[in-house]
Amino acid sequence: MKDIAFGQYYPVSSFVHKLDPRFKIVALITYIVAIFLANNYYGMAVCALGFFLIVLCSRVPFKKVFRSVKGIFVLLIFTAVLQIFFYQESENAKVWQWWIFTVSDESLLHAGFLVLRLALLVMVASILTFTTTPVALTDGLESLLYPLKLIRFPVHELALIMSIALRFIPTLMEETERIMNAQKARGADFESGSLLSRAKAVIPILIPLLISSFRRAEELGDAMDARCYAGSKVRTKYKKLKFSWRDLVGLLVIAAIVVGVVFLKRFGAV
Repeated sequence: MKDIAFGQYYPVSSFVHKLDPRFKIVALITYIVAIFLANNYYGMAVCALGFFLIVLCSRVPFKKVFRSVKGIFVLLIFTAVLQIFFYQESENAKVWQWWIFTVSDESLLHAGFLVLRLALLVMVASILTFTTTPVALTDGLESLLYPLKLIRFPVHELALIMSIALRFIPTLMEETERIMNAQKARGADFESGSLLSRAKAVIPILIPLLISSFRRAEELGDAMDARCYAGSKVRTKYKKLKFSWRDLVGLLVIAAIVVGVVFLKRFGAV
């Protein structure tokens, strides 16, 4: 549970930490688009190079960033297995075949390509939460969605809900680990037996976790009421968001990644 990286904030002073949260959200979306535009390993190499540059500038340890992939490790394995055994375009590149399962050079390359794409997606998303506080993330989302206020859409409330959800991910993970340790101390076994028996053993964890979540939500609501929280109508900002030279440098980096990916698309697909 401690290896869950998504939703955690890493407090350190760095170039990426000081970027405007609005720019970081837009840059994340642009980077994801660039990843999906990349159709070969040349373009993916540009995305990977840009990712390593971002991590270096954020001063977040690579070990922490790589931990975010553990949450989708099963999905990565499942995707790789499907691509290796069932992806086939050419009959001349077969490496191994048995019954309906076929392994080829193309399937191996395609599996590695998709695994790399998924891993980069998750890791670059974790960089956003590592380098942006929940309050800054809320302010950035609210500012970007400001035009929706013209149609009376509750922008501030939506941004607040998303920020609270991200903030409580590591808290709920710690709560789950605490409940599991308490159940193990009472003789519960979560690691042995059949798949059905292990699934049933999770029920004593889910019920206390659900009750704890509702209790935390109620306490948070009471705390907001006690502080006279009234939504976005009468709220003011302690810190005003404004772009700086760092955002311009970041814009040039993201633009270079997108241009490089688009330019390398002409070398063909994987």
